[in-house]
Amino acid sequence: MTVDTGNPGAKISPMLYGAFFEEINHAGDGGLYAELISNRSFEDSSVTLFNWWMDEKEGSKGKLALTSSKLLNDAQTQAMALTVSSAAEGGSVSAVNNGYWGIALTKDASYKLSFYARPEPGDNMPLRITLESPDGKELYAEQTVDKLKEGWHPYTYTLTSTGTVANARIVISAANVGTVYLDMVSLFPETWNNRENGLRIDLAEKVAAMKPAFVRFPGGCFVEGKTPTDAYQWKNTIGPIETRPGHKGYWDYRSSDGLGFHEYLQWAEDLKAEPLYVAYIGISHNGDPIAKQNTVPVSEIQPWIQDALDAIEYANGPVTSKWGAQRAANGHPEPFNMKYVEIGNENNFQMSEYIKRYGLFYKAIKEKYPEIHLIANAAVEGEPIEMVDEHYYETSEWFLSNSNRYDTYDRSGPEIYVGEYAVTKGAGEGNLNAAIGEAAFMMGMERNSDIVKMSSYAPLFVNTKDRTWNPDAIVFDSSTSYGTPSYHVQQMFGSNKGDVVLPTSLVALGQEETSGKQSIQGGIGLGTWATQVEYSDVRVAKGDDVLFEDHFKKDSGAWTLNNGDWEQSKGTFKQTSNDIDIRAVAGEASWSDYTLSLKAKKTGGAEGMLIMFGSKDEGNFYWWNLGGWGNTQSAIEKSVGGTRAVIGRTVPVRIETGKLYDIRIELSGANIRLYLDDELIQEVNDESPAGPLFQTASRDLATGELIVKVVNAGDTAQRTDVSFTGLATSSLEGTATVLQSDDLNAENSFAEPDKVAPVTQKVSVDKGSLEFEFPKYSVTVLRLKEGGK
Repeated sequence: MTVDTGNPGAKISPMLYGAFFEEINHAGDGGLYAELISNRSFEDSSVTLFNWWMDEKEGSKGKLALTSSKLLNDAQTQAMALTVSSAAEGGSVSAVNNGYWGIALTKDASYKLSFYARPEPGDNMPLRITLESPDGKELYAEQTVDKLKEGWHPYTYTLTSTGTVANARIVISAANVGTVYLDMVSLFPETWNNRENGLRIDLAEKVAAMKPAFVRFPGGCFVEGKTPTDAYQWKNTIGPIETRPGHKGYWDYRSSDGLGFHEYLQWAEDLKAEPLYVAYIGISHNGDPIAKQNTVPVSEIQPWIQDALDAIEYANGPVTSKWGAQRAANGHPEPFNMKYVEIGNENNFQMSEYIKRYGLFYKAIKEKYPEIHLIANAAVEGEPIEMVDEHYYETSEWFLSNSNRYDTYDRSGPEIYVGEYAVTKGAGEGNLNAAIGEAAFMMGMERNSDIVKMSSYAPLFVNTKDRTWNPDAIVFDSSTSYGTPSYHVQQMFGSNKGDVVLPTSLVALGQEETSGKQSIQGGIGLGTWATQVEYSDVRVAKGDDVLFEDHFKKDSGAWTLNNGDWEQSKGTFKQTSNDIDIRAVAGEASWSDYTLSLKAKKTGGAEGMLIMFGSKDEGNFYWWNLGGWGNTQSAIEKSVGGTRAVIGRTVPVRIETGKLYDIRIELSGANIRLYLDDELIQEVNDESPAGPLFQTASRDLATGELIVKVVNAGDTAQRTDVSFTGLATSSLEGTATVLQSDDLNAENSFAEPDKVAPVTQKVSVDKGSLEFEFPKYSVTVLRLKEGGK
């Protein structure tokens, strides 16, 4: 391996590695948000006292009930009524809550208890609040309230735990006959940075160790909800917690919104990271674009545009502005200086609706806040696009083979934000195999950071009691947490990001580099997806040799059909079914370096047409998806083992019904050129890196250090001579940090949190070279500083 230190390449974006937070897997409530009481405001269910139950002791009798009368404020729709109907000597009636699968306590630690209470007029209802073991036999803290004032009043106390336990419960007891109404029952431990209404320390520290350049929030699907009613409305998440109504989140549990817009901005500030706000644009997650209950009509979208503008004003506006004044009232008069806003989340899956809205939001935001960097979910034809958010959830093999994905991206297009990515297949609950693939892909992003400006792994957190999405970077329960191998890769890369790329080359001893000698091989095919198409004049030629030709005068017998309603007659090959994933294939798996030409006419349906090439079998092929994604986009999709993913960019293309198109696909080695009516629509190179070593190098300009990242995805160690050219001196000193296991399926756990964790050792470079053995199944970061001879 050779690292050329004298000829630096592209600058690496300072924003390259960030963090993406979404309220999923109880990442916030019951996780990063430090509140220890579940359903503190009694809003989680309108039918039951979710996660609260009654305990009657020593013969006392009573009940717990929801009430909707004489409430604390307009934000609250329910409170809890604790009634003692008969009192026995030494007895009590209690409301019990065990938090989010147990309240974690630490010996000698302090906890802030707060609640609102209103006794029934005339009732004398002193309270006893305790923190106890699940069976009530161990008492860790106690607070008595001798007398409650009439009407609603807040009560605040500090409790100190006498023990350490992961599964305590809070018990609120009354001994006298009568009724007391309770709301906003809260228990907070000490928080990260000592913030009021703050964050759980161990989880916040793990994110801080990633050194994220930005924090994207609040989602994800959480932004959209399943209906507009469930969408994220930031104005309901600011101010005193008792004035926040909370809302039904997308991931099947209610969000307290205690971790709100202000707290997200404050978190980013504490991390010294840029906040990136994702704005709802009226398209609910996976909602039918036509169904009004799932999509806000464009004619009614203005309030949501204003909502985005107001969010920016809250973050950045002067204290003399409406929302800047509100920010100051909430304790932060200085602007947060938010610079990034994303217009919608994953709305490229509803492109027909996204096209209608994107330009409206872009124009309104830019007119008022031209300095804001705007991120799109996809390219929208005819609209200005600064940056596009791309998402990838694939196999480790896919990430390895796509580590060069951005090497040949068109630099004239918009910048890229890889907003969500992770190995989700063959990953266990977060294994080394996943981390290896992600690390190789991250090297490709870093090497191409002139166009890939931002990236963030997803999801960030999972409470082990609510693993809705798998895998995740940080795993936790009520009391402890650990990072998966993928987390450690994020931390290693975020902590070791240079400023400029240094060119590298890699040659196996005794061999020449094989770059440029790969070819796409396979037959051809015609397909449809919820569309009807007529194909004609199919021809495959390699130079002057015609490999295949069919003018459909009669059934040639050359086509293998997987499904659909196909008919060959009068010079056309018609497919009339409205089913999805219909294919007819022909040719030989050995074909390569050919030109496929044909004519096609869409006769009906929702999408465009599918032109296959490089087809080896049913699960391994390429197709040009012309007019996909609701007949709005064009892209090459590659299927490996039955899993399809886009390679290269998507390009705005619409296929007209009844129009005859000339289509041509030219294959040369791994290069693909796509023509529609003789116009070059797209060019992509799909040359897969050889492996098993993947590498990139950079320089930290502030310290002068050289940073070399290497993945060994192979099952044997690779002893490598790492040479550095262009050095001012011939020696380097530094460290090698290695994440490795002999088992690709190795995972961390609560029992073994550091089973797969980085190990650092000192290394020295003498006379400009270093012999280093990169272990099998490993990710290595060399950080070296010039010095010595």
